[in-house]
Amino acid sequence: MSRLTKILSFATTAFVGLLVAAPEAFAQAAGAAPAKSGSSGLLALAAGLAISIAALGGSLGQGRTAAAALDGIARNPGAAGKIFVPMILGLALIESLVIYAFVIALRLSST
Repeated sequence: MSRLTKILSFATTAFVGLLVAAPEAFAQAAGAAPAKSGSSGLLALAAGLAISIAALGGSLGQGRTAAAALDGIARNPGAAGKIFVPMILGLALIESLVIYAFVIALRLSST
């Protein structure tokens, strides 16, 4: 089984586990006063899921980018200078997407 398949199966298992456990976490005790009609709990959950999925995607993208660049350098060491700059630019763009997701998650959780 490839590494990506293992990661995706683990992420799927964790997500299904979250879906199974969610009703118990949001259940209301018998005789308790009804909660406010707000969705701050769901927004916090959405913020957490957004940043976790963004971090997972960003780390997978950065890993594949670095692996491809190192493979290219290993095949042709003379092209290291031409491969390095686009690799760093790609890594910066991937990381910026994760930072955007983090900012959105902060905005969601603060409302």
